[in-house]
Amino acid sequence: MAPPFLNATGLVTKILDKIIEASQPERFTQDFLATKLGYSSGSARPMIPLLKKLGFIATDGAPTGLYSQFRNPENRGAAMAQALRAAYKEIYDRNEYAHDLTRDKLKNLVVEITGLEPDNQTVTAIVGTFWNLKAYADFEKAPATDNGNGKVTVLEKTEPVVPPVSPAAVSTPSGLNLSYTINLNLPETTDVEVFNAIFRSLKENLLKV
Repeated sequence: MAPPFLNATGLVTKILDKIIEASQPERFTQDFLATKLGYSSGSARPMIPLLKKLGFIATDGAPTGLYSQFRNPENRGAAMAQALRAAYKEIYDRNEYAHDLTRDKLKNLVVEITGLEPDNQTVTAIVGTFWNLKAYADFEKAPATDNGNGKVTVLEKTEPVVPPVSPAAVSTPSGLNLSYTINLNLPETTDVEVFNAIFRSLKENLLKV
């Protein structure tokens, strides 16, 4: 399957600019495209499938979180970069820095993927569509992961968690039973004697009944 494209590649930036300016609809339909954005021609209609490929609208036409992020100037570049990597996955599978390729090298990559002739109209449309979409992208700000609804999931490094020592019971002279839990932060070492010494000290000083 060929990467997504519009034959009228010049409409890509025009419609995206209108999306930024217009209010976000409940459903992105042909009526919205024609009436609210002002593009009713047949050459503009493939924009809806393209937006779905980009992850900007769901299969039912509802705008996604990525659509909302694109309308925000602070998040626009990252949102488009994320959308490009998803919609043009086959291109990025071959070159993870496809957005940095010259137009001629990008064309060669599209020819390799599609098997079409270099001067084929579809090849020209794919390259032109990608090129115009790329104008909005900022790959330096692009999120590394996405949970599928346009929100970024940030993975943070955490320290190893050591299971707590089982609660120990203490009996008081009055017959009242008390319990407590000890949490240990063990040092990073491969010397078993260090751990033996720690638990020996616990037994001798803290776990007396």
